[in-house]
Amino acid sequence: EVLGRNSGPEALRGLLEYHDKQILWMQHERTAHLLTMLFVCLFTLLSMGYTLLNPAVPYFILSGLLIVSSSAYVFHYYRLENGVQKWYRISSEIRRGLPV
Repeated sequence: EVLGRNSGPEALRGLLEYHDKQILWMQHERTAHLLTMLFVCLFTLLSMGYTLLNPAVPYFILSGLLIVSSSAYVFHYYRLENGVQKWYRISSEIRRGLPV
């Protein structure tokens, strides 16, 4: 449970208000990171295609760096998304604790 059973409705409302503001901020972060990740992955695919058409050491290095960056971004976005989903569950738990 987020708060103990002895927490009053006002404390829960304050916590919910703060929590909802934080979720809005996280949703903004999630959107920004999604767009960045998509562009990094797009450039990775373009770089790999160009490398296949014109094999040269610098192009292989660029493709390798972009593959590493894409992998890191996918992992980061996965963790960010899971964090937001966890915050949604906490928000639901707070709402259940509020009187109707």
